Amino acid sequence: MNSEILELREKLQHKLSKSRYEHSLSVSFTCICLAMRYEYPLELAELAGLMHDCAKCYDDDGILKRCAKHKIPVTEGEKNAPAVLHAKYGAWLAKEHYGIKNPEILSAIACHTTGKPKMETLDKILYVADFIEVHRDKADHLPELRKLAFEDLDEALYQILKGTLNYLKRKGSPIDPMTKETFEYYHSLRSLSDRKES
Repeated sequence: MNSEILELREKLQHKLSKSRYEHSLSVSFTCICLAMRYEYPLELAELAGLMHDCAKCYDDDGILKRCAKHKIPVTEGEKNAPAVLHAKYGAWLAKEHYGIKNPEILSAIACHTTGKPKMETLDKILYVADFIEVHRDKADHLPELRKLAFEDLDEALYQILKGTLNYLKRKGSPIDPMTKETFEYYHSLRSLSDRKES
């Protein structure tokens, strides 16, 4: 095993709560499995999964203050739905505090809560893995989504985005505009593909 990953695990174990650390390990293992399926470099996928919640040792207010301190831009949507902001701050933290320099890993961490249009393979792998990892048990249709993730990554991404938006609407929770923008982007791609096939 890569010594960098072992060192990062040790650091995270001291920073994160036990359940958050276990979730991070589980996401990293799920990322590895998806990377095997979609022929993506395993070590990059493992690192992205391991580090994706590295900012979760801070609460929403703490993250907002740290973003201001480090001059990390925060949108109005992120201020209204601060739970998504640990992704953006986590990417900064991964780079500046933990020494992660790979732009694909940093991109995946930064968009793992909202997605973004034109996601690359690792962005999709992490977004999906975070949702389907073995300790998750609250979302609807998890068994079907877990199966789908290994059959069609784009369709799994689309279904998770759709389900997330429906869940947030039902709860009356604020929705970050980037989540809507991401869903609309992939919805339009899907519609275009359906029209081509018919």
